[in-house]
Amino acid sequence: MTASEPSAQSDANGSVLPDSDRASPDALPTTPSEKQAEQVSTANILDPLKVAPDNIDTVLVLDECFVAEACIDRFLGALYTRAPKTDWIVVYEKKDVIIKRKRKLITVTRSIPKRVENDFGWKDPKAADKAGMPLMDYVIGGMDRAFKQKLFYMLHAAEQAGLAPGITSGFRDDYRQSIASGLKAANDKSYHGGSSRGGYGHGLAADVVSMNGGSKEERATETKRLWKWIDEHEKQFGVGRPYLNGDPAHLAPVDGREYAAHRTVSRHTKLAGKRHTRIAASSRRGVTTRAKSKAASRATTTRLSSRL
Repeated sequence: MTASEPSAQSDANGSVLPDSDRASPDALPTTPSEKQAEQVSTANILDPLKVAPDNIDTVLVLDECFVAEACIDRFLGALYTRAPKTDWIVVYEKKDVIIKRKRKLITVTRSIPKRVENDFGWKDPKAADKAGMPLMDYVIGGMDRAFKQKLFYMLHAAEQAGLAPGITSGFRDDYRQSIASGLKAANDKSYHGGSSRGGYGHGLAADVVSMNGGSKEERATETKRLWKWIDEHEKQFGVGRPYLNGDPAHLAPVDGREYAAHRTVSRHTKLAGKRHTRIAASSRRGVTTRAKSKAASRATTTRLSSRL
């Protein structure tokens, strides 16, 4: 997955946020309830692995916000706002090509696959509008509360490690899932928030890339570094990548059903055992069939010989 240059984002009133501080929580609306957030010590929070360099577009988070849901939403919303909503999709172009068939040259039309960059930034706003909700309430508010907290701790630590994460996708309802492109789950079965998974408030997935790098190639490299860091720290924060290279940006709780279905050793061992059982059973049936065939052949030969 490759990200393009970040573009200026608009707030709910249509005004454009400045590029220099659009990732800061100060750029988002402040509600009175946030000022009443309980102040707690951060001694039990994982120490930053290293200090972020000065050139990182750092998201600043106050210590007293570590357990306040409103502040967590603002932090994740800032990461969502700063991430460009682009990916790569495969399109097919029809071209006439000359081939040789039966010693003759003929012209046929073939579909040639081509990877192109796709902008999906319009999809979340359209889905939020259809649901009658502000964009941030839809994308961030629709995620499961416990998952959001785990995601917050992980992405804040990644930010402090200089990895500059950005969220490209959060909650998705059935409609938003229906307009998604590429390899995806059924509309109602997506762990992003499909109706059969609980719907709004129960989203258990988010897509994450890195914002580091001045070009697409550099950001692609930095994104792979971010994913590797997530793999190394998934047990600490309780968030991991269930599909690895199959859908590398996709994050989910490591104690959830999605992660267990695709990453647990027991499942793979069980599937491998079933395959070996089927192969062994097939082999035994083959031996039995061959033995019966030989016995029948001998009996037929004996009967024929006795008649001569």
